[in-house]
Amino acid sequence: MLAKCFGEFHGHADLDTFGDGVVAGVRLKRSKAEGAGWMVITTGWALAVMAGVFVAIACGSSDAHLNPAVTLGFAVSSGQFEKVVPYIVAQMAGAFVGATLVWLAIPAALERDSGPGVEAGGFLHGAGDPQLCGNLVSEIIGTFVLVFVVGAIFSKAVAAGGPAAGLGPYLVGALVWGIGLSLGGTTGYAINPARDLGPRLAHAALPIAGKGGADWGYAIVPVMGR
Repeated sequence: MLAKCFGEFHGHADLDTFGDGVVAGVRLKRSKAEGAGWMVITTGWALAVMAGVFVAIACGSSDAHLNPAVTLGFAVSSGQFEKVVPYIVAQMAGAFVGATLVWLAIPAALERDSGPGVEAGGFLHGAGDPQLCGNLVSEIIGTFVLVFVVGAIFSKAVAAGGPAAGLGPYLVGALVWGIGLSLGGTTGYAINPARDLGPRLAHAALPIAGKGGADWGYAIVPVMGR
């Protein structure tokens, strides 16, 4: 179990380092990626998930859930719940570390562009239209699609006559890309409780110059919706 938890931790740390990094790059002023837009963000996150899955597998977690919602979904479907708490703790810790690595990688840019809502973009999920109920429903639907399709990708029926071994990480990355493009524009589509809560805690804890609040009032949407 320790090796599996290390894989979940390391995979999620890489996932959040890449994912938070692309959002920060698009939002921060004078970044090479400033203003690159939603296509770049969704593509970056798709590749982040793919990389995270590969790292998780290589570091000991053949499950490579990287997501409390996926962990819980597989536990419910299999009736085996012993991995739920250890995996979620590892995923949360990885998310915190990943967000911290982004902060360490671009401290000058964060300090230069600091201000409420600017530096937070690389850490927190928000919404263009902050309607809690509507956004909560959107996140629930996005998470359901994620868990359902991931289950289908790795189901016995698909494996028997479907994708060759080793394609799973690419397919999951493509799935996350599709969810971002189709359903993610309104809420930022974390579709992962650890992906939101870990970086939100990191944002609250790190000494980022001139930072705004961690917007805990909105946290219920990305956390409970998943």
